[in-house]
Amino acid sequence: MNSISKKASEYTDSAVKLLSELISFKSVMGEPQANMPYGKECADCLAFAAKTLSEDGFKVRNFDNHAITADFGEGEAELGILCHLDVVPTEGQEWHSDPFKAEIREGRVYGRGAIDDKGPAAAVITAMRMIRDSGVKLRRNFRLILGSNEENGSADMEYYTQKEKFPPMLFTPDGSFPVINIEKGMIRLGITGEYSSGNKALLSLKGGSVANAVPERAEAVVSGFEAEEIVEIFKDYELSSIILSVENQENNTVRIKAKGKGAHASTPEQGKNALTALITLLSKLPFDGDISEKLMAMSELYPYGDSAGMGIGVDCSDELSGALTLVLSLADCHDGKISFMTDCRFPVCRRSSDIIPVMTEKLMQAGLSGNASLVSEPHHADENSEMIKTLLSVYRDSTGKEGKCIAIGGGTYVHDTENGVAFGAEWSDENNMHGADEFIGIDELTKDIEIYCEAILRLCM
Repeated sequence: MNSISKKASEYTDSAVKLLSELISFKSVMGEPQANMPYGKECADCLAFAAKTLSEDGFKVRNFDNHAITADFGEGEAELGILCHLDVVPTEGQEWHSDPFKAEIREGRVYGRGAIDDKGPAAAVITAMRMIRDSGVKLRRNFRLILGSNEENGSADMEYYTQKEKFPPMLFTPDGSFPVINIEKGMIRLGITGEYSSGNKALLSLKGGSVANAVPERAEAVVSGFEAEEIVEIFKDYELSSIILSVENQENNTVRIKAKGKGAHASTPEQGKNALTALITLLSKLPFDGDISEKLMAMSELYPYGDSAGMGIGVDCSDELSGALTLVLSLADCHDGKISFMTDCRFPVCRRSSDIIPVMTEKLMQAGLSGNASLVSEPHHADENSEMIKTLLSVYRDSTGKEGKCIAIGGGTYVHDTENGVAFGAEWSDENNMHGADEFIGIDELTKDIEIYCEAILRLCM
């Protein structure tokens, strides 16, 4: 390791201070305003970062408050590090401290964005300061790119790349170590249709809260049945790990609730899908009209326990990126209208054109329509590139562990770039990212500073 990067601990306090200042901005996407495409708080956070980097002596540019850049050197940038300063909301979460006022306790910095992605951004900026203070001259120009719309579709980078191209070497600390070079493709497919009913009717079916997660809860309201009758029908169908309640309501209706276990859509095997479990049970009820047929079709296409897309005929896998995953994640059916959402993550051996027609054809045969609302092809960067080999050597030398490239089902900030990879900054998944009490360990922050300093030096000296 370079003697410069070994000084990371001397800069830890300044990194914590910078991170605390960044956390103080509630940079959740807001209503667009003049020259503030993602709202005032996101623009203010970018402005603070621009001011800080300018005062540090770096050449800063503002891309109409979509993103800012800070160059360390002259000429075309050959290395880029891409971070984002926008964060997800905190509404509905029970924090032990103000999420937008950094709190240090138990060797950690708590606050929204601490790990995603303000902590990593602070680590990179601190690494830049270390190199500046050392007086070393970089042979290659390095560029820090700070965006403000990663959590809502990365429109910031769409705008940026209309003005500037990414450097040929690009990585983001928006993932985990060692190096993520493969990200599965993604499809969000909406399902719509209509159903008829009579006295024995499905009045409503709701499940899930976000499109990219295994639904932990689902519930239905039906008419024309008694709770005891439904319980008798359901008793022959055991669905492991699903908690069920059936209660009579007013107006000759029954409310049926299912509780499973939530999980991210990229790792559905870690969850228990309450929605598909409830659909399986509802399909056994003798409704009037054609709703029973529609529910039966859905239970066959998205059977409980199937997270590989076998029911709808799109299961596949490869050695590089693993198996396809498929989640029925949302439902809102009422007044004869059917509405579902699916989240599909598919391996690099397939394209979206291999997946979507199969799904829509199977749905059409069931009397339903499928329409893709989001399509993103797989991302694959060559693990033999100079940059990736260098990043892995930095990881190995800093940690003493053998580094390797890994594939994920989720997406990082470089998903839509040509050769970008994710390099850190997560050391484990126990940081409450996107949840209450999000944090970054101060020791981990120090290690991040060391690693990013060393990476910049090896790639740019």
